[in-house]
Amino acid sequence: MKKLLKIDELVAMSNQLHSQGKKIVATSGCFDILHTGHVTYLAEAKSKGDVLAVMLNSDSSVRKLKGRERPIVNENERATVISALGCVDYVCIFDEETPCGCYEKFKPDIIIKGGDYKGKHIPEIDVAANYGGKVEYVSMVNGCSSTNIIEKIKKLVGGQRI
Repeated sequence: MKKLLKIDELVAMSNQLHSQGKKIVATSGCFDILHTGHVTYLAEAKSKGDVLAVMLNSDSSVRKLKGRERPIVNENERATVISALGCVDYVCIFDEETPCGCYEKFKPDIIIKGGDYKGKHIPEIDVAANYGGKVEYVSMVNGCSSTNIIEKIKKLVGGQRI
């Protein structure tokens, strides 16, 4: 099964899955250095439906969000790693700062965000409401982040650029 799809392929797949009565769950992220927090987040996201589509920020999108030194791992390698997880059914790389335009096209039933966004107004709420979807939140593993891993590595090598 091909897991890495372009947006038009994901739209076609979504239409087919919806016609079969499948519940599509989607989430997004940079997933720069894969860690426990990512894996538990994605597994919990998958538990909310039948199919999990991960919208992966492209390298240029990550730079806009995280700065010029990121990502550490390029988009093709990140897509390969994420797609290897058993809980992930599809991966789609996007260039924008948010995946909202993609969500408008393939209309996942549930958009997953981390619990740290609960109670905040995020653009995904409006997008999902426009087509009848909803946003749900999953728990986060405290202290797990690519940024924390990068900072730890920098300290171990004496603050040199890596």
